[in-house]
Amino acid sequence: MGGRRKISTTVSASTFAYLQSLIDSGKASNLAEALDVSMGGLRKAENRARLARATAAYFESIPQEVAEEERRLEVALDSNADEMDSDAW
Repeated sequence: MGGRRKISTTVSASTFAYLQSLIDSGKASNLAEALDVSMGGLRKAENRARLARATAAYFESIPQEVAEEERRLEVALDSNADEMDSDAW
């Protein structure tokens, strides 16, 4: 990503309060970092939604026999799901 960029903007009172709450809670040390934390969460949510859409499209497009094999794999992997942390990927 390389370096930081300076921006100057005005935000709503509720946005400013939220950013300040991130600082007050120790999740960020300043407004710039609070904004980075917030945007990181938004990007993560968008990526998860994009993955969910792509996954749904994939399963809608595959032949029935492939879907059945996918279900068998799902059952086999389900027993290990509690040990996996998808946020760590």
